[in-house]
Amino acid sequence: MKKKLTPIFGIAIVFALLLCACGGMAVGKSAADESSDSDIVEPAEVVAEPVTITFWHTYNEISPENEMLMNTLIPLFEAEHPNIKVESLPVAYEDFRTKLFTSISGGVAPDLARIDIIWTPELADMGALASIDEEMSDFADYMDLLFAGPLATNFWNGHYYGLPLDTNTKLWFYNKALYDSAGITAPASVDEMLDQCQMLKAANPDVYYFATDGTWAWVVLPWIWSFGGDITDVEVTTATGYLNGAQTVAAFEFLKELYDQGCIAPVIMGSGIDTFAGYGQDVYASLDNGPWTFPIVESQFPDKEISISPFPAGAGGSINVVGGENIVLFQQSENKEAAMEFLRFVLSKKYQEKMAEVGQLPVRVDLIESDFIKNHEYYGMFLEQLKTSKSRTAHPKWSQMDEIITNAGQLILRNEKSAQEALDEAAAQIDELLK
Repeated sequence: MKKKLTPIFGIAIVFALLLCACGGMAVGKSAADESSDSDIVEPAEVVAEPVTITFWHTYNEISPENEMLMNTLIPLFEAEHPNIKVESLPVAYEDFRTKLFTSISGGVAPDLARIDIIWTPELADMGALASIDEEMSDFADYMDLLFAGPLATNFWNGHYYGLPLDTNTKLWFYNKALYDSAGITAPASVDEMLDQCQMLKAANPDVYYFATDGTWAWVVLPWIWSFGGDITDVEVTTATGYLNGAQTVAAFEFLKELYDQGCIAPVIMGSGIDTFAGYGQDVYASLDNGPWTFPIVESQFPDKEISISPFPAGAGGSINVVGGENIVLFQQSENKEAAMEFLRFVLSKKYQEKMAEVGQLPVRVDLIESDFIKNHEYYGMFLEQLKTSKSRTAHPKWSQMDEIITNAGQLILRNEKSAQEALDEAAAQIDELLK
């Protein structure tokens, strides 16, 4: 699908999406099962006395998202809930984690917060979050409404400690002009890639087939999952047999073969030009990246056209990784019922559609069929990919696990250890974290 770049996102949104970035098929009601204006019906609980709830987030104060929240959506919620006022507090992303932990320690946590998905298990493990599946009588309705990958980021130790608020995933971005020059098309399967690389290099000797910016989990997980591998077992009790299993080893060996044959640009090891600049300058023919690629490339190369397709499938299917933010309810909240009314509101069609207008990918499966998504240049394909995208391992020690995976990938590509050796050691290290 060929797409002309459009300035959908502002610069503030670009940085927010990059920060947040850095299941199997979702179960959801189809549009045919619902009327166009249907939605979750809010419970008939009434907040009898006026209350004020606090909602913290990292939207830039002058961003389109914050303007939509403050000028349209919060006033709409307050009009529908006259006894509930919402106090919205934007916090710079780099300060947010410290502010949250300080407020929790001081007993003054907000009622609700929009947080990076990888923080949810950590905050839940320390007892800071209320388990939404126990607090919300209608929680089961949301299990059927939301994409499975984003929803899974909230699960820890037997309970859900939040719900997805906005999401993202990645697609295969390719330079159609370079592909045409080599007589190749967007790869449907990883099996095509080595041959495609050689055809591309024969036609364009100075062009790299693919570029990515490291070996961290955000980069390598789509390859691992699409090859049929994984990081741990489903219960997140062991990495042995999974991170060092045959399918995961095969994924890393395939990446190393692409790298050794000059198909992957050296930026994966920290040298060479930036992925987006290289793509815009016709040095990199392909990227695996998110919707922020459009505004980033557009800002530097306003006349550049790019094409997108699903991530190439392997034995495990076409699977990419989930990013985004969750909305969580803090255990310290003294206004849980009122807070949950706002939580329900942010997952409504009207909220999700209005936020989509300013750059937030919705988390509801049924919105794939909305007119806005159908008519959008590229949201539809991202939401289709989300049907199979998975979450990074939901665990309080994920950041440490990610570092171990990153280091193993570097050792493999530098030819310092075989894929099996590096992943055996990495699996053992992660097993220690899981004890």
